[in-house]
Amino acid sequence: GLVGSEMCIRDRIKPITRSTARPGADGKIGGFGGIFDLKAAHYRDPILVAANDGVGTKLKLAIETNNHNQVGIDLVAMCVNDLVVQGAEPLFFLDYYATGKLSLGSAKEVINGIAEGCLTAGCALIGGETAEMPGMYNGNDYDLAGFAVGAVERQDLLTNANAKEGDIILGLASNGLHSNGFSLIRKVIKELDLKYEENCPFLETKNLGEALMEPTRIYVRSCLQALKLGGIMGLAHITGGGLTENIPRVLPKGCSVNIERGTWPNLPVFDTIEELGNIEVEEMYRAFNMGIGMVFIVDKKSVGTITKSLKNITQVFNIGTIDEGEGQTSYV
Repeated sequence: GLVGSEMCIRDRIKPITRSTARPGADGKIGGFGGIFDLKAAHYRDPILVAANDGVGTKLKLAIETNNHNQVGIDLVAMCVNDLVVQGAEPLFFLDYYATGKLSLGSAKEVINGIAEGCLTAGCALIGGETAEMPGMYNGNDYDLAGFAVGAVERQDLLTNANAKEGDIILGLASNGLHSNGFSLIRKVIKELDLKYEENCPFLETKNLGEALMEPTRIYVRSCLQALKLGGIMGLAHITGGGLTENIPRVLPKGCSVNIERGTWPNLPVFDTIEELGNIEVEEMYRAFNMGIGMVFIVDKKSVGTITKSLKNITQVFNIGTIDEGEGQTSYV
């Protein structure tokens, strides 16, 4: 029955959650609520920051290709990357997994991915909900949501007040699609009758399904390291809405964004989608990250130091400037 399979999954999850333990969370699970000890995380005057998200229709692709290993990483990434842009260190994570009939195999794969994402982000998986709801979901369908809480010292909270004209925009490389634009991709795949098991046109070593499932990059470590150096005026996680809509979200009134195309490498996946789907360039820049997954807005004086620090962890490119204007993004 339901209780049996839920108990079984709980037993299987326990060792996975323990592996994500960190100061403030000892990795025990099974109570009615997850517990986190903020004092043990050594904050003096903390502000808590919370985020929740899903992985969009990329989940449909995971189900269609029977590849559940990596969507858990996406789930964590979409939440923790949203926390770190406000200067917060992710502390703990909870997940919600709902399905018609629980398949222990795929549930465990998903949760393994969540734990892997939590380890990369330095946050503890302290609880979650596995719901079996016959009649709500068909066949192998399942749904995923993630919830993350982070903390930042009050004085270090990043708001949209600090950026100014003349600041430099640094972009951190994405590793592909991340978790946005999949409704558009699935439409193109359906219209052209492409098969997930066929060779991938933009990545020779994988089939199409595997290549599209590459998980979202987790930028927590690089962001937290760079924030310690000072000079960062704002951070933007490039998700749905692309560079076009996400950078203006972290700017004060009177600023606009000027992006110089060609200052970072073109990822073949985006050329392929643009070509196959016959999609306008403007729409591409709104639906996808186009190769930049995280943006730093940096005071001119600090660009050298921050670039040098980031280069040890990830690829970083100088992709534009903040100009005066009314919140628009222009490309040159």
